[in-house]
Amino acid sequence: MPAIGTSARSTFTPFDAAAGLLAVVVWGFNYVAVKAGTHEFPPLLLTGLRFLLVAALLVPFYRLPRRQWRLIVLLSSLMGTMHFGMFFASMAGLDVPTGAIVGQLAVPFSAVVAAVFYGERLGLQGLFGMFVSFAGVLLVVGEPQHADPVSLVLSGLSSVAWALSMVVIKKIGPINPLALNGWMAAFAVPQLFLLSWCLEQGQMHSFANAGWKGWGAVGYTGILATIVAYSLWYRLLARYPINRVVPLNLLNPVIAVVAGVALFGDSLSWAKVIGGTATLVGVAVLQFRRSPC
Repeated sequence: MPAIGTSARSTFTPFDAAAGLLAVVVWGFNYVAVKAGTHEFPPLLLTGLRFLLVAALLVPFYRLPRRQWRLIVLLSSLMGTMHFGMFFASMAGLDVPTGAIVGQLAVPFSAVVAAVFYGERLGLQGLFGMFVSFAGVLLVVGEPQHADPVSLVLSGLSSVAWALSMVVIKKIGPINPLALNGWMAAFAVPQLFLLSWCLEQGQMHSFANAGWKGWGAVGYTGILATIVAYSLWYRLLARYPINRVVPLNLLNPVIAVVAGVALFGDSLSWAKVIGGTATLVGVAVLQFRRSPC
């Protein structure tokens, strides 16, 4: 497989364009799946079940990289337990549009982390992108229908954990993405189950009473959102320059917002429309600024 983002291709083939859109659509509907799953499972337990499924499907086919296992364990705590655990927990208290918009803070937080760890300069364009994205999120969370403040904090911390995870992934270096996902999931499972046992209640009741929505959420987040979507995405990153692929991800929150309104009847106020648009503009500025030409 060629190195990510080094291909000379500049125009998507019809198949690759469809693959990229499919991955983004899957991730957009992932917010809906998580929200539905938290109606039937405690969120940390749901996250643990998601990773248990991922580990069961991937680990038997990939050996644990000996030189990188310590960093993979660290990544399992940062990304698996902290990022995804807090993301799932935040979605239990947020509607889908708000969760999708606030989740975009991962991009400006990653810009801050890059400045701290790698000395990358934000510049005026970067500062503008951060200001607009944060202003958009503040507009969304400050609307009359106030979101749960604890869930908002968890969503913000989840974005910070994601940004820090990118530092660890960079240190890990070249690795098969499916091997990384599988072993990270395997190490995250006991952490999440332990946290669920300490912090949550009703696990056995949820196992006994969960219906197709709950188990469907486990399957969707584990198989489609993790294995299928990431496989498609990494294939694109290996075939095309990064700055051709990354902009597709801007459709992710748009799809999530539309899906939340259509499937859950979530409200779509002017504050969410304007704030969400501003957030995406800020995120786009940051992504284009940071993407190589």
